[in-house]
Amino acid sequence: MVAFSAADILLPKLESEDMQKWSVVACDQYTGEPDYWAKTAEIVGDSPSTLKLTLPEIFLESDDCDRRIAQINDTMRAYLDNHLFGEYKNCFILTKRTQADGSLRAGLVGVIDLEQYDYTKGSKSQVRATEATVASRIPPRVKIRMNAPLELPHIMILIDDPKCTVIEPLLNKKLRSVYDFELMQNGGHLSGEIVDGEAADGVVSALEKLRKKELDALHQLGLEKQEPLLFAMGDGNHSLATAKECYEQLKKSGSPDAELARYALAEVVNLHSPALEFEAIHRVITEVNAEDILNKMTTALKLSESGEQRFTLILNGKPHEYGIGAPTSNLTVGSVQSFLDKYLAENPGKIDYIHGDDVVKALCRDDNTVGILLPSMKKSELFPTVIKDGALPRKTFSMGHAHDKRFYCEARMIRK
Repeated sequence: MVAFSAADILLPKLESEDMQKWSVVACDQYTGEPDYWAKTAEIVGDSPSTLKLTLPEIFLESDDCDRRIAQINDTMRAYLDNHLFGEYKNCFILTKRTQADGSLRAGLVGVIDLEQYDYTKGSKSQVRATEATVASRIPPRVKIRMNAPLELPHIMILIDDPKCTVIEPLLNKKLRSVYDFELMQNGGHLSGEIVDGEAADGVVSALEKLRKKELDALHQLGLEKQEPLLFAMGDGNHSLATAKECYEQLKKSGSPDAELARYALAEVVNLHSPALEFEAIHRVITEVNAEDILNKMTTALKLSESGEQRFTLILNGKPHEYGIGAPTSNLTVGSVQSFLDKYLAENPGKIDYIHGDDVVKALCRDDNTVGILLPSMKKSELFPTVIKDGALPRKTFSMGHAHDKRFYCEARMIRK
């Protein structure tokens, strides 16, 4: 069976101008920019909004985190009690995201079967993580999800469909529109259409054909019992891992909610979409001795002016380009991250993962802050690398700029 299927999807019964306040960017964006979230809160005001149903990660370690989580759950129940949502049964939603640069990214919202998802390195499941999953990041997110009656995903999953057989045929069909509005904060435009009946059956059939093709390739290699990699995580890896952990706990306890929790709402996008570009995720290390980290990195990785793996170090606001003479990974990000993990385990300092060169440069003007600008990964490297080597180093790539990330819109019941 294909791990992606239609779902019972909830959407708010709001006008277009109110949908702009409803829909906010993924919680793991702008983690070093409190002004962005302050402006978002100002735009939302007292209106119904996904800002009030999710926890921006900038607040994940705040002193009032528990209060925020309790308030999120209370707001979810209030929205349900006040019949804010309309329900669309057994369907997909075709999303059309016009990004800030004018390009169109099409996606399909449905549910992933968590029984067919395994985020551990070397997994052979149909749905796999593309980056290393950090176990310590899951429990705080479980705390948010475990008692929530709703899920609102920023999860984006990729399919390798070079002939564009799954999502793209829907763009030529006349489908029923369910939302169409401008996103806040330079987010572009978002519209959604219901995919049900024969159109939904066509989606499943196209996915089954993709799976059969990959199964045939495995059989030729003598791997008859292995599932092909059909769905590779793009964004929201830790969110899907959190959904998996919550499901496993509910299943183990025999909870009646386990069957609902077995599935997680997500958006599937074709890797070959022209609008989809891989962007590097940079590193900013704060509260660190800049001279010490540079000296130890130079020794460990044999930094010099040459080397195929290259990156830019920002010290006191000034860029310095280095090559790695002793790489420890096939990717630059892997060599750098491996060093940083070891260094920060043994020395003071905090690391943040930042999108955008300009943001890194702006954050790295102090003498106790170091920025690392990393090169982008090629899209064509993703599926072959995950199949061959397993999950990539965490935060290896991002799909587009922060303002082009998935905005929350759809919801789904995960508790009775």
